[in-house]
Amino acid sequence: MSQLHVNLDLVKKYNVAGPRYTSYPPATQFTPGVGADQVLALLAADNPSDRGLSLYFHLPFCETLCWFCGCTTVITQDHGASSPYLDCLEREVAAMAAKVHPNRPVVQIHWGGGSPTFLRPDEIRRLGDLIHRHFRIAPDVEAGVEVDPRRLTRSHLEALSEVGFNRASLGVQDFDEKVQVAIHRRQPRDLTQKTLDWARELGFSSINFDLIYGLPHQTVASFDQTLDTVLAMNPDRLAVFSYAHVPWVKPAQKILEQKILPPPEVKLELLKLGIERLTANGLYEYIGMDHFARPGDELVRAQKEKTLQRNFQGYSTRGEADILAFGMSAISQIPGAYWQNEKSLEAYSDALKNGRVPVARGYALTADDQKRRQVIMRVMCDLALDYPAMSSRLGVDFSTCFARELEALRSFEADGLVTFHPNRMEVTHAGRLFIRNIAMVFDATLAPHSESRHSKTI
Repeated sequence: MSQLHVNLDLVKKYNVAGPRYTSYPPATQFTPGVGADQVLALLAADNPSDRGLSLYFHLPFCETLCWFCGCTTVITQDHGASSPYLDCLEREVAAMAAKVHPNRPVVQIHWGGGSPTFLRPDEIRRLGDLIHRHFRIAPDVEAGVEVDPRRLTRSHLEALSEVGFNRASLGVQDFDEKVQVAIHRRQPRDLTQKTLDWARELGFSSINFDLIYGLPHQTVASFDQTLDTVLAMNPDRLAVFSYAHVPWVKPAQKILEQKILPPPEVKLELLKLGIERLTANGLYEYIGMDHFARPGDELVRAQKEKTLQRNFQGYSTRGEADILAFGMSAISQIPGAYWQNEKSLEAYSDALKNGRVPVARGYALTADDQKRRQVIMRVMCDLALDYPAMSSRLGVDFSTCFARELEALRSFEADGLVTFHPNRMEVTHAGRLFIRNIAMVFDATLAPHSESRHSKTI
């Protein structure tokens, strides 16, 4: 694929608030009305032996807080906190695994946080053993983990490799020291390089770097140097996120208001620079939104084979797998429902100590929700909608059922972001950057109040 050139006028036009569509309906629609009893009933009612499982574990602990962070975390330097948390995970896994058909294969595992490498190596092995004891792991399981290079030993990665992890995502954000100091995350290149070298030596098949644009003191020149460093280190994948400044949600971000945040026009230039440099000379394929992957990567193959999906970890290669998520704030997904665990450590722990499944809220999908989820998933992942294929998938005449939405996409066609063909709509190369906006056309939940509940689309 050729280099993508970013039209900043279109970026300004379409940079509105909207969901990221890691779920549909978005998590803003979840309610306390869907509780543990309903979740367990729904899980038992749709539990075939052959449908794959994707297991997510939220490990919330970090020693220090990065001031840009929007994640659900517990900040502590007391590493004794992790053992009782693992006790809670044992109770939760035992309760949920008992409801799942024992032959269902686990095709994907992901540990996120916080920082999973807050766990000691022996605790990593303990959690790995727990998973293997309760679930049947597929031979080709994709197992990914988020690691913090600042507080990592080779022993951590050895333990992760021993329990089956084959992919790692490294938080980098920016290599410029001035930026790192401003966001309270000092991470010299040597630390990241050492982690990268260890992971490759231990046989991790894919390494991702997370970058963020829009941070204090970032300039086009400084971010260009960060990209030079990143390209020299040659990760397999990149996630290049826009910094979402939401201090009313994450009060620690108020600290960054005292720094020099780049103005909107510079932030857009940083986005343009990142996309154009990463896609130059076929270095990376632009999957969509903020994801990039090497041309031979499994993400790229899955997109071409139309098996790509989106979930709460972003783009994923294992389509149609149910997600069982464990730990505080973790979100699970089955065909008919979503549910989210208690968000606070205290509420999550108390529920399990008292023998309760720690569900805090959820959402049971209607028939219309399920149709729209399929459409949004396919447009986000396939970058196209094949009308006959969608009709077969949904059991309706797609062109008739979604005639209003397809007509609404004509404005995107005028801007060169989609093209129409007989029985097919395709997102153009330029349109990949605006895929959230395109997906929003099919969203029946959006309302004026959503402006304050979602991040900007670009």
